[in-house]
Amino acid sequence: MSRQITLKSKPLTLVGRKTKEGYSAPQFTVTNAELKDVRLSEYGDSIKIITSFLSLDTPTCDLQVKEFNKQAHNLSNDVRIIGISQDLPFAQKRFCETNNIDMVTTLSDYRNNSFGLNYGLLIKELNLLARSVIILDKNNTIRYIQLVREASNPPDYKAVLQSLKEILKNPAMKAPQEILPDCAPDIVSKPPLDKDRLKSLCSIFEDWELTHDRTIRKTFRFNDFTEARYFVDTVSIITEEQKHYPVISIDYNKVTISLQTRVLGALSENDFIMAQIIDELGDKND
Repeated sequence: MSRQITLKSKPLTLVGRKTKEGYSAPQFTVTNAELKDVRLSEYGDSIKIITSFLSLDTPTCDLQVKEFNKQAHNLSNDVRIIGISQDLPFAQKRFCETNNIDMVTTLSDYRNNSFGLNYGLLIKELNLLARSVIILDKNNTIRYIQLVREASNPPDYKAVLQSLKEILKNPAMKAPQEILPDCAPDIVSKPPLDKDRLKSLCSIFEDWELTHDRTIRKTFRFNDFTEARYFVDTVSIITEEQKHYPVISIDYNKVTISLQTRVLGALSENDFIMAQIIDELGDKND
């Protein structure tokens, strides 16, 4: 997914992790109308159409939610439609009540930018979400991504529905990726990586320096302190979600990150999952 979009032809930068079709969907935490946290896992094995937008106060976003609500009445009961923006939950609730939105669940990413960062859809300059449509199947495998390159334009609804039709023919595809998108919560019950697995992972993450077979470390460089601090802030949000904490140091435009599974005093799969996430957050390219 490109890291650049436009809004009325003005270039904007997307930040966050990279999402790819065929890969497992990362978890995220957003807020519902009752101000309660909602995670992706709470939607179970339904097929999920997740549509993001800038703000319900704009005509294109207003119509986007209304159109998906209209289309939802013709879809299978296995399909859930979720609309996510940075609008406050109060505003989302008022919009849905005023416009009789009964088939789209609106959720807010205003607290921590969790959805935006985990799916690479946070607009850095505006702290709003880019306009997109993502379809997750019953296994939470990403089956379709549509990023609207000019944010003032609507999604291609026809393309979404056509893709959904194809996904329904095979609604539970297994993702083939070697490195999972989220850290395992029960890592303490597993042994440290053996030498063969450690060697294999280090060959993938060759930019990370291995120290005494117990720690991996990498230094990221930015244009100035402000950019370096922004990177640290985004990493902090994701690491808090993952409950896997690195050691971070910042020296003007340089950020050095060290990873180790502290309860094991060694390296685990979680360290390389976090290395993957941090690389994606720090990568400015496609």
